[in-house]
Amino acid sequence: MRPIRLPEPPGGFSGVPEIFKGGVYGTIRRAVVIGNGFAGAENQSIGLVRALGLSGRQSLCRVTRPRGGINDWLHWLPVSLHKKLEFLMRRICGESRFEVIVKGQKVMPLSVETSGLYDVLEADAKHIAKMARETFEKDGPLLVVASGRDTISIASSIKCLAPDNVFVVQIQHPRSHLNRFDMVITPHHDYYPLTPHAQKQIPWFLRRWITPREPPGKNVVLTVGALHQADSAALRSAASAWHDELAPLPKPLLVVNVGGPTRNCAYGIDLAKNLAAMLQNVLWSCGSIGISFSRRTPEKVSKILVREFSTNPKVFIWDGEGPNPHMGHLAWADAFVITADSVSMLSEACSTGKPVYVIGAELCTWKFADFQKSLQERGVVRPFTGKEDISESWSYPPLNDTTEAASHVNLALAERGWSICT
Repeated sequence: MRPIRLPEPPGGFSGVPEIFKGGVYGTIRRAVVIGNGFAGAENQSIGLVRALGLSGRQSLCRVTRPRGGINDWLHWLPVSLHKKLEFLMRRICGESRFEVIVKGQKVMPLSVETSGLYDVLEADAKHIAKMARETFEKDGPLLVVASGRDTISIASSIKCLAPDNVFVVQIQHPRSHLNRFDMVITPHHDYYPLTPHAQKQIPWFLRRWITPREPPGKNVVLTVGALHQADSAALRSAASAWHDELAPLPKPLLVVNVGGPTRNCAYGIDLAKNLAAMLQNVLWSCGSIGISFSRRTPEKVSKILVREFSTNPKVFIWDGEGPNPHMGHLAWADAFVITADSVSMLSEACSTGKPVYVIGAELCTWKFADFQKSLQERGVVRPFTGKEDISESWSYPPLNDTTEAASHVNLALAERGWSICT
């Protein structure tokens, strides 16, 4: 039989299908989020994944640290050492007695509703790196996004074990060895210790122990605040989901978010009493007020506000039961009053472009005072005085940290010849 001569392919044909030219092997189609069980940290990672167009194509692995009781005094230990110590204590004390010793607060992980993640596995650097290497030719590179101190060793190990198959992003400053990550995304105020003002506050013999010790490098992306999931699509969805509950409320709706005292932003019942008095002063200008407390809010603080406003028909207090209205509040609020301790809550509210008032900023110290100063200088927040007319609105260029961080990730990937399949 005479062979059939096929026509020559067009000039420049390399013998490789077009889809593979810098394509499959350089296209990121999935992500792994390394979490620590705390909403504030995991929300940042999931928010970045959403902004990169990989929502629904991510899996969550958690670094689990023993918590509650005596374990809360051991949080400064590396996770691996902490787990070994807990195992030893269980062997010595016995299971039943050990449960009594550790009885206390438990970590409150993200709900499925909030995170969109259903299967949570223990974070194992060797397993994740092996998966990235073995699936590289079929599925392309793996994006790894981690946030929080306990995730640092896992994320850096994945990078070390599979450097050619992963792109690792560490959110929040890892304090040292930044070259172990492809990218570090951290707020500008994390570099406050390098400023002349901060250096004057540090005794000379302690300066070598205060981090960071050098300016941000090429792989560091600075933000104003925290990354989050409250993008326009999420707010539209929340507006629809909470329409029946929040749309009928008289306008303007003032949302009050109360966090909890921290080491660098300490407060107690005095701030709660001041907040109650100030809200009474602005109540005349509000159609309605929605008050929410965080998991960190001390009972003595929440009790003051509940006692003051629980019978007021204009005021609606979320008691922690039922669905959390936080995203609905972000979508439907006309203005916010937020305690100064929460970088996350402030960052979310300041991304809406709506008026944001802060109470307690004067109580913040160290880098958190620097964060409050930067927000005020940008005009995105104002101090809450109790003399405001909430019906009078004002605006500002909204914070856009999450989208801007995602742009930096895309640029870094492009330099490596990679891209994200959206």
